[in-house]
Amino acid sequence: MYLNFIDMKKLFVFQLTFIFTLFLGLNAVAQDESADMYENEDSRAELQNFRYNDQRGVNVFEAPKDDTPYRGFGLRVGGDFAIQWQALTQSSNFTGDTIQSLDPNFNLPTANLNLDVQLYDGVRMHLRTYLSSRNHAEAWVKGGYVRIDKLDFIKEDFLSGIMDVAFLKVGYDEINYGDAHFRRTDNGRAIYNPFVGNYIMDAFTTEPFAEINVLHPSGFIGVLGASNGRLNQNVVENNDDGITFYGKLGYDKQMNDDLRLRFTGSFYSSSASTGDYPGGRKREYLYSGDRSGSRYYGVFGSNQDPAGNFDPRFNPGWTTLTAFQINPFVKFKGLEFFGIFEMASNNVDSVGGSVTQLGAELLYRFGGNEQFYVGGRYNAVTGDLFDTPAGTTIKTDVEVTRINVGGGWFMTRNMLAKIEYVTNTYGGGAWENTIYDGGEWNGVVVEAAISF
Repeated sequence: MYLNFIDMKKLFVFQLTFIFTLFLGLNAVAQDESADMYENEDSRAELQNFRYNDQRGVNVFEAPKDDTPYRGFGLRVGGDFAIQWQALTQSSNFTGDTIQSLDPNFNLPTANLNLDVQLYDGVRMHLRTYLSSRNHAEAWVKGGYVRIDKLDFIKEDFLSGIMDVAFLKVGYDEINYGDAHFRRTDNGRAIYNPFVGNYIMDAFTTEPFAEINVLHPSGFIGVLGASNGRLNQNVVENNDDGITFYGKLGYDKQMNDDLRLRFTGSFYSSSASTGDYPGGRKREYLYSGDRSGSRYYGVFGSNQDPAGNFDPRFNPGWTTLTAFQINPFVKFKGLEFFGIFEMASNNVDSVGGSVTQLGAELLYRFGGNEQFYVGGRYNAVTGDLFDTPAGTTIKTDVEVTRINVGGGWFMTRNMLAKIEYVTNTYGGGAWENTIYDGGEWNGVVVEAAISF
């Protein structure tokens, strides 16, 4: 036992030394950058209305609608990479199964391949492939879409009065519900997220969709979209004939050099369809659509579910639901606030259930180019839900609370290092006789992210 303790101590010291050496090396690269590394603002590879896949994309929500000139067919090949060193501990009062012990170590790295193509004047395509993810050993396509800002391929200046302030998106990709999905980690792309993990109720799903977005110069934002609500598509008759509608209204304006205000409200509603479950076949993936797996590895993995790829996020598990999300965003100089107030309810009245999510991030960004930041995040989910999609047993008093405190450093536009302390607790009567009964996990996570 003494030898094992010595070996573990040596391993721990080696890991810390490795991380410290890695950051020193990255710092040397950063210091070797020329002084004007932030001055070239036109390196978007000839793409129109494109969100930078680096520090310049931070706090960008809908990709801008600007007057970037068309320079012909353009192809931009990009990628994302993220790896974490995780030192978390966990405990539970549940006696029916034993949760796994966690050791300080590195997580499996994740990576994306991104293709962005300018197909025509005002027509751009995006495609993302997950090269490595927590939940899949093989590479697979996450999704993609076509964004149409002009209809000149039909006729020059066709509906230009509308298209000057609007654009269409059609594809199989994430839908524009809420604002949190613009700041979340998407597998290997972690450069927009100031923390390591996503929110407890992670509103993210990839479905076939069509939507119209309005970005008016006055600051008005409008979105209206529809999807068939399916995650895995097929044409076999199974009475799965529902539909999902979603939308957004808001305001986003740079008031002056120091102050930016944004406030949006979003809705999402999936309809029931005939089938085996109460109220219809399952067609609700809003909180379970990220098939790459969650960020904190091994948390509440157990002998029953050793992988635990989707813990510790929370999914109500309803077959159909209606959800609303309100997001305030304020940035005054280096001080930044982003919030979530979200309510989701079961559309099957005979079963019922509703949950509420609160989230608040307060950050301070500083440095000549705001390359450093410190801050915290509070996230809580409360409510009632039922046991299984086919059952009507109500679980009441659901409580999940998470707090993140940490900071980050953009060593270059494309390289971000983060460190955080995170603590998560499960409370309320809903978790009795489950692995989450009296559950708690906490610790330190360090993440390195590269996007280009």
